Amino acid sequence: MNYQLDEIDNKILGYLVANTRMPFTEIAKLMDVSAGTIHVRVKKMEDAGIILGSSLKLDYGKLDYNFTAYIGISLTKSNKTQSVLQQLATIPNVIEAAVTSGKYNIFVKIRAKNTEDAKRVIYLIDDIDAVMGTESMISMEEYLSDKNRLIQAII
Repeated sequence: MNYQLDEIDNKILGYLVANTRMPFTEIAKLMDVSAGTIHVRVKKMEDAGIILGSSLKLDYGKLDYNFTAYIGISLTKSNKTQSVLQQLATIPNVIEAAVTSGKYNIFVKIRAKNTEDAKRVIYLIDDIDAVMGTESMISMEEYLSDKNRLIQAII
């Protein structure tokens, strides 16, 4: 479905990007339109694949997951990438995974409670068939983590 966003859609996206839990009725009041209008517009954007769902932003530190690391994964064969990605998806600590070019076939971000927990996760990754090796980089500080920055610039 080819759906062209207009100014109303952009405003709706702006409100939802700022607060995914904002009720449609509240957005409608702020925009001086009916809640039905908001509902229809959001449904059209979902059907067009523009809105893929909603998510929560979590403070992992308050959940005692203070350790963040990035792991470059080298594979024995690049045709094993999809299989390895599927296996990585079974490890809850792996919160992001990307297929990359260059030194690594896959790059992942993990969250762990501490270094021992991170070591356990890294060993799980190392144990996956077709993983030739890994290189870990510890995050000292997360300065910017906002997946909504680009959409805010677009709208």
